[in-house]
Amino acid sequence: MTSPQGSPQGHLGFWETTGSAKTFTHPLDPALLEEYVPYGARVLDYGCGYGRLTAELAGRGYRSVRGVDVSAALIARGRREHPELDLLRWGGFPLPFEDGAFDAALLFAVLTCVPGDADQKAIAGELGRLVRPGGVLYLSDVPLQDDALNQERYRRYAERHGTYGVFETPDGGVFRHHPPELLRETVRAAGFSLLAERRGSVATLDGRTAERLQLVARKEPGAADAP
Repeated sequence: MTSPQGSPQGHLGFWETTGSAKTFTHPLDPALLEEYVPYGARVLDYGCGYGRLTAELAGRGYRSVRGVDVSAALIARGRREHPELDLLRWGGFPLPFEDGAFDAALLFAVLTCVPGDADQKAIAGELGRLVRPGGVLYLSDVPLQDDALNQERYRRYAERHGTYGVFETPDGGVFRHHPPELLRETVRAAGFSLLAERRGSVATLDGRTAERLQLVARKEPGAADAP
């Protein structure tokens, strides 16, 4: 099997400075997690930030959890706040794990922080390599919103970034909201088949609320890696 090459580090400077002090708010859905991820599973929390969800997983009884993030500042913060966790800063692909090393992977509010199509496909493809056949990917992210504030900034930044749904925040962040079908297709292209889909509301980094989309998908036996 092959691995995607490169690095999902677009706009990483924000996460090494201002972004590294943010309090993340995108929550786990415990019932959905426990339905598809058994307690004995080997779990990868990719884009773990400072280990907030990695710590929650451990607190819920998941004892084989690894957190990985591209931001050195966020991982350093995580090691200070959660010295008991297994957190790794790794800036590119492939990640230093064997094919099929995990039973499950979490991808929580990560694609919204990685606005480029190629980088998003590389992340999903690498998780497709690392999750064993029959294992699951649990993705939660923010689809396109229909409120006036978001609609206005989608239009304002579409020409600059070349993608409707990408926007900037006053503190220097660049984020992306997605058509739901794009999130589904990104998962499928990485060799996963959808098992469950949930919607709901979450708090955002700026203190607002947004609708979120959760997807749980199973790695298909014999699925080829995404290009």
